[in-house]
Amino acid sequence: MSDGLQIDIVGLTKMFDEVKAIDDLSFSVDPGVVTGFLGPNGAGKTTTMRCLLGLVAPTAGIATIGGKHYRDLPDPIGTVGAALEASSFHPGRSALAHLEVMALGAGLDPARPEAVLAQVGLSEVAGRRVGGFSLGMRQRLGLAAALLGDPRVLILDEPANGLDPAGIVWLRSFLRSLAAEGRTVLVSSHVLSEVQQTVDDIVVLAKGRLIKQGKLADLDVGPRSVLVRTPEPEKFRDALVSTAMSTLSTENEDGRLRVVGGTPAQVGHVAFLHGVELHELTAEPSRLEQAFLEMTEGEQAS
Repeated sequence: MSDGLQIDIVGLTKMFDEVKAIDDLSFSVDPGVVTGFLGPNGAGKTTTMRCLLGLVAPTAGIATIGGKHYRDLPDPIGTVGAALEASSFHPGRSALAHLEVMALGAGLDPARPEAVLAQVGLSEVAGRRVGGFSLGMRQRLGLAAALLGDPRVLILDEPANGLDPAGIVWLRSFLRSLAAEGRTVLVSSHVLSEVQQTVDDIVVLAKGRLIKQGKLADLDVGPRSVLVRTPEPEKFRDALVSTAMSTLSTENEDGRLRVVGGTPAQVGHVAFLHGVELHELTAEPSRLEQAFLEMTEGEQAS
């Protein structure tokens, strides 16, 4: 098991001329879980990651890994693995050659390139030139490069971009397995439906500012709607209209009714009072996308 290190962002601010890309940002990322770094395009996620990796100098504040700036880490490649883009490869080199050059420069075990290619499912194309790779294959190669030093911390920018459905399922399981080993895993994304099935903790940004940090479950504030199946849909609609609840109902594609504005107990009680037969009464969890949009709507407005 690899012991992860805590990531700490404290008062981070970054100006590009007159544009404030990051605005007094503070949050922490714990080891042993997958943390989703969420926000719309332009929220400041990539800039924050680049500050953390010493690729961009912040205007103010600090970004540390295990209490140290990246430049001060005694073993950076064995501490942090990062993949910020899927295009930084020489198109004429094979996947294996690309990793061999990196391993040689870092003084790593010569066996590591083949090992990490196997980890990410690229062994069969190890000898192919990267110029012919799809975006999804490049994403996997970028992840293999990040894993070369068997790092304790992984920082990945949009790693699911370009992956097919099978690849996304594989990535989800792979990231969770790395976190289960005790590593620190920070993953940025704007594909919120995918993140919902991958991450444990969330850090939400908008316009360079922190909107929310906590458990993913914190976004799920309760059912926003209830799915109902009944042989008496018209009678049920009439029953809803006659109540004081602000409840709407619409026909679902599978024949169920979606009731908005009430809990299962409230909806079931209305049906009982009006003698409506119910065959199904199911709480529908709130969608992460909807909660995210509600949190960032005001922040995204110009």
